[in-house]
Amino acid sequence: MTTPDFPIQPLLPEVLASLEARPRLVLEAPPGAGKTTQVPLALLSASWRGDGRILMLEPRRVAARAAAAFMARQLGEQPGDTVGYRIRFEARVSARTRIEVVTEGILTRMIQDDPTLEGVAAIVFDEFHERHLAGDLGLALALDVQSQLREDLRLLVMSATLDGEALARFLDAPRLTSAGRAYPVQVAHFPARRDEGWLPQLRRCLAEALQKHPGDVLVFLPGQREIGEAMSGLSPLPNPSPARGEGLSTGEPVLLPLHGDLPMEQQSAALSPDPQGRRRVILATNVAESSVTLPGVRVVIDLGLAREPRYDPNSGFSRLETVAISQASADQRAGRAGRVAEGWAYRLWPQSQRLEPMRTPEIAQVELAGLALELAAWGEAKLRFVDAPPTGALGAARELLQRLGALDAGQRITGFGRELLALGTHPRLAAMLRAARDPGDRALACDLAALVEARDVLRERSDALVARWQALAAFRAGRAPGNAHRGALAAIDAAARQWRRRLRCEVAPPAEAPAHRLGDLLAFAFPDRIARQHPSDPRRYQLANGRMARLLDDSAVYGEPWLVASELRFEARDALLLRAAPVDEAWLREAFPRRFSEGDVVRWDPEARALVRRRERRFDRIVLESRPAGRPDPDQAAQALCDAVCELGLDALPWTDGLRQWQVRVRCLREWMPELGLPDVSDEALLASRETWLKPAFAGKTRLDALSEQEFGEALQSGLDWSLRQQLDRLAPRRIAVPSGLERPVEYRHGQPPVLAVKLQELFGLADTPRVADGRVPVLLHLLSPGGKPLQVTQDLRSFWANTYPEVRKEMKGRYPRHPWPEDPWTAVATHRAKPRGR
Repeated sequence: MTTPDFPIQPLLPEVLASLEARPRLVLEAPPGAGKTTQVPLALLSASWRGDGRILMLEPRRVAARAAAAFMARQLGEQPGDTVGYRIRFEARVSARTRIEVVTEGILTRMIQDDPTLEGVAAIVFDEFHERHLAGDLGLALALDVQSQLREDLRLLVMSATLDGEALARFLDAPRLTSAGRAYPVQVAHFPARRDEGWLPQLRRCLAEALQKHPGDVLVFLPGQREIGEAMSGLSPLPNPSPARGEGLSTGEPVLLPLHGDLPMEQQSAALSPDPQGRRRVILATNVAESSVTLPGVRVVIDLGLAREPRYDPNSGFSRLETVAISQASADQRAGRAGRVAEGWAYRLWPQSQRLEPMRTPEIAQVELAGLALELAAWGEAKLRFVDAPPTGALGAARELLQRLGALDAGQRITGFGRELLALGTHPRLAAMLRAARDPGDRALACDLAALVEARDVLRERSDALVARWQALAAFRAGRAPGNAHRGALAAIDAAARQWRRRLRCEVAPPAEAPAHRLGDLLAFAFPDRIARQHPSDPRRYQLANGRMARLLDDSAVYGEPWLVASELRFEARDALLLRAAPVDEAWLREAFPRRFSEGDVVRWDPEARALVRRRERRFDRIVLESRPAGRPDPDQAAQALCDAVCELGLDALPWTDGLRQWQVRVRCLREWMPELGLPDVSDEALLASRETWLKPAFAGKTRLDALSEQEFGEALQSGLDWSLRQQLDRLAPRRIAVPSGLERPVEYRHGQPPVLAVKLQELFGLADTPRVADGRVPVLLHLLSPGGKPLQVTQDLRSFWANTYPEVRKEMKGRYPRHPWPEDPWTAVATHRAKPRGR
């Protein structure tokens, strides 16, 4: 194969020289520069490589296959020779392979299984700007390996749109930038008509694009569902005359989908020119933004949307949301039209709409159970991440892992947790697959794992999971279920076969299964979403995690006393139960005996504004029975009052203005003079440490209002020893003496200078602004008239006397004639009184 001329090629010697001298490098190159395929091949000749392999991380399966195939063709070989790839459920590698293109989860497993990465010379992180969670984790693990075990390991991070300078600083690495080959792209916003949906708007835009412009058309849609709707709604495509002078085929254009779950033959059709020379209209997800080459594209139509996971830490639920893309993604998508010649990009959103500059990293917005389990397995939670995982989301993930049995009470990984990790899927699904011991149940669990991971197969809304499995069983039996998508069922059937192969399960899934059997297995995956019907409202359910959920109005699982939910949508009051299966209480007692408990509970009663003690039978946080149990135990009462403060907020405590000022003084001085080592007394920190300072103050109390202002103040200030209290009063005084001989209060405000409000006459003779924090911070003077009205706000008293005071004196002398207004304020005697009568 003749090697094409890529813009990246002149930079390759610098890439090799940099990695010869330094172990890390950041390479910026726009789409089309050739970095994905030319850089790994160039690294084969590096002297430091020896006989070691080069691993290249590719975020998407389509791109991994395509990149490996292209590099293999350049070498005149097939994938699996010098260049190979590993993706989920598929591998093309051999003993001869020296470049392995792997997807994100594969790289993580390779590092976890062999932290020394024996036989690996370099890891290349391609398209790092996509900021997938697994990519961030892979880089953090690789940095840890390099710093502790493999100083010779080379790390190369490549990106098209990321802030390369900031990334280079983070990695302490050189940064190289390659020019791309881009032709001009004309961008236009194609307006929607009033009340027009996206599909009619797309149809009109596509007709115009095919009529006016040559070449293939790439349409960006958020997901597979929209691609399916467009495949139906755009057929047949218009067959316009070719643009003048372009010599295009007059055959009917062909409509092609492109997404990660397509069979390889269909992916290849989208990545290759049409064999009959017809124009192509490719309907793609954001898989087409980068990495893959789409020959012949001259027009891009962009809906401006993508489907991305979002996590709500308040609800504990994750869900896929259709969101607006970033400006960087919009520019990258438009650039696809200018890869081979001048191009055109149509945007199907208003020109006035403003996009976020960059894509938000997944680590900031997804559920983190998989990450938490990887960190526990690695044994080092303090890895260096480009963006640190949010504390709340990570805490919720660890709580879930403890419910699954993957972490112990000390948050260390268990033997069962390592079994889950080895399966390479979400810990929920791995727990279900490992818990199924009977071969028939294991085969059924494989079906459920494939169903839960996939998009919904039903054409009509239903919250019964059994309806989806029954559609799958009918598909296998050769019956065409009219209420389900055949293509989706075929993909799920293939994924279930892969799971059975991976688990070495040789038993075929059953042809029939009761709904309870599905629910019993799902309970291992969703122990926090096991739900019991509310005793007074049959449409509401209490979840094992303590939250509430409600059924759809037309629910197919109405009346079931126990359910397990595989899909929930968080809403303001209750979560909406979207997909569930019934589960049997007797089976729960057999499978989860430790989660059933009985004991006394002391809790805050918001109506009585007091503590109550009750004897409760529970399943996890679901109350099965509750009855009064007498007076609360003192220690339980103190803990319950602490928990009530956490729920109600610190404002439920007897704050005074003086105590709030004390809190602000400590916070300010902590920032101004960090060397003092003052504790964090922000509301957040006080709530987090409430059991240390507040719980002792609640000893013997059963009501919040039994805590006096004095007791609360002593508890609040207990975090400062005598020495620090003295320092606080000296360095952040509550009052400051002014030249009049009086002391005036200082008002502290966090994040702002302290304020000293004082009458102007009281400062005569004072040349410079008073300061606090050992002279580091000038106060903000609010200079007042004799009537207490503000005259001036300044932090520079010297400048005020010299420049502003003469004008103030002129105006105030007539308004307040009985008060002194000397010409020379520098030498005048300060006073807080008016002149005696007659003077």
